[in-house]
Amino acid sequence: MSNRREFIGTSLTAIAGLTLLPAINSFANPGSQYKSGGIAKPKLRFAIASDIHYAQQGTPFEENTANLIKWLNDDHTKNHLDMVILNGDLVHNRPDLLPEIKTKYLDKLNVPYHTIPGNHDFADAAIWKKVFSYEDNYTVEHGDIAFVLANTADVKGGYVCPNNSFIKASLDKFADKKVVFVILHIPPIKWIKGDGFLDCPETLELLHNYPNVKAAFHGHDHALDGVRYTGNRFPHFFDSHIGGDWGTAYKGYRIVEIDDDYKIYTYQVNASQNPILNSNRL
Repeated sequence: MSNRREFIGTSLTAIAGLTLLPAINSFANPGSQYKSGGIAKPKLRFAIASDIHYAQQGTPFEENTANLIKWLNDDHTKNHLDMVILNGDLVHNRPDLLPEIKTKYLDKLNVPYHTIPGNHDFADAAIWKKVFSYEDNYTVEHGDIAFVLANTADVKGGYVCPNNSFIKASLDKFADKKVVFVILHIPPIKWIKGDGFLDCPETLELLHNYPNVKAAFHGHDHALDGVRYTGNRFPHFFDSHIGGDWGTAYKGYRIVEIDDDYKIYTYQVNASQNPILNSNRL
């Protein structure tokens, strides 16, 4: 798709201690391997995937979900993952199936995982807590690295700006952390008129005003698999999609690695290998 041109390339783009690496082709054949994209032994290495759309009619949603679990478990076996983040739209308009996707698939991940609702999950704090034992706005800590996860949708699938009071309180609490990431299914800015995102200037101001907030991660737009910027080059990363009936021709997820000096490396994995991504800038 044409809008992928600005996202996949071979040259490294360094900003604020963060390096964007090119897409990695992996898992093309049984037993295939690739080396960790940034460093041999990261301080923290995690995967982030989104948009499973379990139960969307006309799609092989069971196969897609099973593939995701296999890909991530394989990645963990070969390279080690400290955790997985599933960034929204786990199910497709069927919140009643959240327990099913959790027990049948997600609980088979061999690493800890964290989830956040998307607009197709039709979920609020009560629904999320009943299924996952935590609410739809929460934080995760790994030593000097922290994550702020916030809901961007309501129970009817409407887009809503995240709870900025929660985000500010969390960022204040984590002011002494070396690295903070913010996880939002729907991005807080409409880069293009009518692009299906949100306009949340207060959220953007928060992201821009805390120096240790290094990036935001989003799902929602299945056709995006790279980075866009706000403010003074603040990065917003996307990770393609796992399910659904539209988006990039391949299914994939994003890897993030942090080294001992808190430098950050991130790259997109073309897990389905359909099609093969070349490593040339377009």
